[in-house]
Amino acid sequence: MSTPIVKHITFKNTVRIIALTKAGLVLAELIKKILVNSAFSHTTSHVDIWFKPQPFTEKIQTAFKDGDKLIFICATGIVVRSLAPVLQNKHQDPPVLVVDELGQFVVPLLSGHEGGANHWAQQLSTELHAQAVITSAKAYVDPVYTVGMGCERDCPLSYLDTLLQESLVAVGLTIEQVDSFHSIDLKKDETQLLELAKKYDKPFYTWNQTELRSMEHLLSTKSDYVFNTVGVYGVAESACLLGVQHITHNEPELILTKQKNSKATCAIARSFSSV
Repeated sequence: MSTPIVKHITFKNTVRIIALTKAGLVLAELIKKILVNSAFSHTTSHVDIWFKPQPFTEKIQTAFKDGDKLIFICATGIVVRSLAPVLQNKHQDPPVLVVDELGQFVVPLLSGHEGGANHWAQQLSTELHAQAVITSAKAYVDPVYTVGMGCERDCPLSYLDTLLQESLVAVGLTIEQVDSFHSIDLKKDETQLLELAKKYDKPFYTWNQTELRSMEHLLSTKSDYVFNTVGVYGVAESACLLGVQHITHNEPELILTKQKNSKATCAIARSFSSV
């Protein structure tokens, strides 16, 4: 089973809502209000409405290539034909939703899992009292997300928290969706990692070297320096992968490879548990 790995996330916090009719424009205004004033606001820095943008294809292709999140209020076929030439792959394309003019259905068209469009569609459909139309292969199972972190000894909380938030935004997740934090057992008494877990009311688990090595085949990279220091080839990735596997008892996958700042590392894994 191949494991999808995101190496470079470029999704922006900008949302473009594209409407092609007067009725669609009314719905676009409502969606903008929802995005700005609800729980979405902390992951959305800017919301634009484009009404009958011209030149249509060129403008939306540019926004897509720039990493903007897109919501179309129009026929799905128009979106498919317009974006087809600039599609790359599910790990790079930004999330795209299509909403019908009456606001009855929300379809995650692109980057359902990796870009967070499925979850985004479910959130928006709840606000609109609409139906999310999830067609992905794993639509009938629940995703579980875990965060793996490593850090220098006595790393300040601000370095950990900032890196965590940047990592969550990169894959379109909120802290509420995270099940737990994980690290190597050498960090079981790391005060600020414990404080981070306490701040967000999440369990914090640590694993020994032998346990973490079972995840080596799923790592995006293997660091000899880290291995020589702590006995595993990567703390953050190994820990989040092992943690989510123990929770679901299913195959884990990285949705965000190791991100780092000058004092800490962070990775995010996912697996699926039956409903």
